[in-house]
Amino acid sequence: MDTILLLAAAFIAGALNAVAGGGSFLTLPALVFTGVPPVAANATGTVALLPGYIAGAWGFREDTAPPPGLSMRLLVVLSLIGGAAGAALLLVTPDATFRKVVPWLLLAATALFAFGPWLRARLAGGKPSTARATVGVLAVAGYGGYFNGGLGILLLALFGLLGQTNLNAMNGLKNWVSALLTAIAVAIYAAGGVVHWPQALLMMLAATAGGYGGARVARRLPAPVLRWGIVATGLVMAGLFFWRQ
Repeated sequence: MDTILLLAAAFIAGALNAVAGGGSFLTLPALVFTGVPPVAANATGTVALLPGYIAGAWGFREDTAPPPGLSMRLLVVLSLIGGAAGAALLLVTPDATFRKVVPWLLLAATALFAFGPWLRARLAGGKPSTARATVGVLAVAGYGGYFNGGLGILLLALFGLLGQTNLNAMNGLKNWVSALLTAIAVAIYAAGGVVHWPQALLMMLAATAGGYGGARVARRLPAPVLRWGIVATGLVMAGLFFWRQ
């Protein structure tokens, strides 16, 4: 039953991440439910979703474009720096502390995504700012290296605030950035010895299949359906973690 739960969670998570994020809303609870400690569960789930990010990015390859104010080269560098910093912070966070912080992080990420269009409208105007984009990408990449839950939601909100409007282009870029910062975070998690490799390798297979399939399907779905489906997922998972506490 543990194997079935982990495979199902990873497949759906891979599809969610390809569509617009929120995959860790499923992999983290599934791993915790099967007995993995919270910090190790977060690291293991992140490892499992890495190939799904890559598959999802390939699925959106026709649409990917950088946000205004940033080049792809700078975006790569910022993603790697932020992901490394966040992963290092996770390694020194006690399980009890991380357990208390998780539902608040999920709730904040979901709220930011839900109100992203309103924030974008309020902040719109002026030329794209490289400085603002740099700070934003570093902050979100650091969050992704630390927690990963809701990472895609935050990246989509950030790209929207920076002036991107095409959801498919935002999704493609989100998956590339997620793959980059997750790759460096995984290397640090592995060096820290917090990854449960049997579960991670099992979930990788399902997340890869879900990531590619989700990306191809998402390109044909209306944007409002994607947006509110992700918001609902985030709220449910945040509620479950509050309830567990």
